[in-house]
Amino acid sequence: MVVIKENRLNTGTMTKLPDLLKYKHLGIFTQNDNVVFLKKDSEVCISEGFEALTRVRVSTPTRSIVASLNVVTSDMLLPNEIGLSNTAAEMLNVSDGDMLTVSHLEPINSLNHLRAKIYNKTLDYHAYQHIINDIVRGDYSNIHLSAFITACAGERMDVDEISSLTKAMVASGIRLNWHKPMVMDKHSIGGLPGNRTTPIVVAIITAFGLTMPKTSSRAITSSAGTADTMEVLTNVSLSPEQLQKVVEKEGGCFVWGDAARLSPADAILIKVEKALDIDSEGQLIASVLSKKAAAGATHVIIDMPVGETAKVRSSKTAELLKSHIEVVSKAIGLNTRVILTDGSQPVGNGIGPVLEAMDILRILRSDADAAVDLRERALLLAGALLELSGKVARGHGIQTATDILDSGKALNKFMAICKAQGRFTEPVINSHFHKVHAEKDGTLIRIDNRKMARLAKLSGAPELKASGILLHVHLGNTISKGQLLYTIYAEAEGELRYALNYMRSHQDILTIL
Repeated sequence: MVVIKENRLNTGTMTKLPDLLKYKHLGIFTQNDNVVFLKKDSEVCISEGFEALTRVRVSTPTRSIVASLNVVTSDMLLPNEIGLSNTAAEMLNVSDGDMLTVSHLEPINSLNHLRAKIYNKTLDYHAYQHIINDIVRGDYSNIHLSAFITACAGERMDVDEISSLTKAMVASGIRLNWHKPMVMDKHSIGGLPGNRTTPIVVAIITAFGLTMPKTSSRAITSSAGTADTMEVLTNVSLSPEQLQKVVEKEGGCFVWGDAARLSPADAILIKVEKALDIDSEGQLIASVLSKKAAAGATHVIIDMPVGETAKVRSSKTAELLKSHIEVVSKAIGLNTRVILTDGSQPVGNGIGPVLEAMDILRILRSDADAAVDLRERALLLAGALLELSGKVARGHGIQTATDILDSGKALNKFMAICKAQGRFTEPVINSHFHKVHAEKDGTLIRIDNRKMARLAKLSGAPELKASGILLHVHLGNTISKGQLLYTIYAEAEGELRYALNYMRSHQDILTIL
């Protein structure tokens, strides 16, 4: 039961109960932001002094959320009505005509810790726990979140603080326990289009007999996340209970982490980091490792691509990041190995959910036209994970992984996991497309990963799953004038035009000399 902590006094001695407002469905989509809409001349706005963008608490008799107020001056609402964004309405589980109350948001005490961090003070675990709990509860506005992210960026967190933040993020959500001495996991720091090694690695590791309950993210700044790609092939929005059943049956899974409610603060922070275009080293480490620990992992391989247009751009940065990851991993009980890999170009041929799904299946099926670089990277990471388990001798991991892949065991396990998650769907491309050809002879010496990912996003990926880029060339290839370089796919002509306009104004996506 939600208790309204503060009742307003009238001119007499009796307390005035919070004003009841009738909910009206407006059908307004605000991504994941909770927004409440009130008429400017409503009694509650006037009496409480509410103004636009005020943070308020909206309550039913059994539920409560924090939301940002938008003030309405049109006739879309009556003075006794209240509107909510779709997300807010779903969280409160309300229907047209339900009665709600709106009250001032109680003081957020963890903001004291946030202000201390802004002035570069060192925070302990309890301070970070207080901040993260308030973030998960929805008490922080986007302004507060932006301040927290900025205060933690620019190497303003030492390794002990990163450990404290990671532990707080793990504690904020569900933590799975598989009751096994060894649970495997893998993560890529990112920054490379394609690079969809995770499904292949999971198939190999589980076919070997180890447990690997893989939870993955959707795209943040890229043209596809593992969850986006796997959603083409199977169901990924599994509850923790459904996830557990799949893993108990098949030893592994391919699940969207947000649906499993693991490290919920991470999803909130990532969205604001994306808007700010800030990659905080401390929060990147906390993000990665909190999700691994929450998923119940014990042994983790981290793929860290390094390249001038990857997320990690220099060897110096990579070595520092690697060192911090290993220290924080030890602090939270993870056995982690970081592998530095080539981040100079996309990995695989497909960029975008359907195209990447097709790459995965070609490798698992040992097709002649499978992407060699994606296969080799997946085998490298799977081999390292097998060796980290101690079940395979050092130096024999890649060969063991190769044998499992070539024997068809990995494909069989992959299909079994997909079916256990509800379905297997063969990916198909049926989109508008445009082929891009070389305008001169030469050698392909550079691919801009960020611009290639941007091109794929403008074509519609990952929301429109059959959109994206199919690469036909890779670094070092000798190019002839008129040769096919890549094909842009789009599900709608409008997105194809957006992508072509971007391509024509950015002639350095591929550099041929």
